[in-house]
Amino acid sequence: MSLRVAFDMDGTVADMYAVLRRVSDALFAPPGGSGAAVGAAESPGETSAIPGPSVDELHLTAAQQRRLWEHVKGIEDFWTTLPEASPGIIARLADTARRRRWEVLFITTRPPSAGDTTQAQTQRWLEAHGFRLPSVFVVPRSRGKLADALQLDAVVDDRPENCLDVAMDSKATPVLVWPSTSGAAPAAARHLGVRTVGSISEALAFLERLDDERRQPAVVRRIRRLLRRESRD
Repeated sequence: MSLRVAFDMDGTVADMYAVLRRVSDALFAPPGGSGAAVGAAESPGETSAIPGPSVDELHLTAAQQRRLWEHVKGIEDFWTTLPEASPGIIARLADTARRRRWEVLFITTRPPSAGDTTQAQTQRWLEAHGFRLPSVFVVPRSRGKLADALQLDAVVDDRPENCLDVAMDSKATPVLVWPSTSGAAPAAARHLGVRTVGSISEALAFLERLDDERRQPAVVRRIRRLLRRESRD
């Protein structure tokens, strides 16, 4: 049976933050200075009712985040301009999926921008980087219900809250891309069985091991699970 796996886009396979950081610097850098200026009226943590993926890494106020996303909405085909999170990762993913006969989906909460729909822009970006005929779902915040409805085996994401959502609402294995530079992964993720990896390349390697394990006879899989349980005890 083919492995059914979904990949988040921004922060997982696409580097949205590098581009948004440049846009943010252009919008908010103080005269004669560099970097985004954070206003005193709001703290960077105030993110309610902000359209688009979280950009906490940019250390902007809620008002600045809203202004940033409003600016992005006016950029023609913005979602086709991002670099890959790791050079060549999309072509590698496509090759792995083809060889192993995986069913791959891409999921995102990207807001619309000028030009094509978010879905069409994302599909064009994936095709331009080597993934033919990509399936793209533009979804609200919840990933777990989608994973459950589509009977996914794994979901790869860079946001702990999305992985926890998958862990609680589906049988899919959540894979959190969490670089070592980000510090320790949230404890809740470990307790709920979220698999943490340091990069999208490590995520692919883990999925290949998961696929290999699924291909083993059921009795072998049960024995391996028992051995792992005993080693933890």
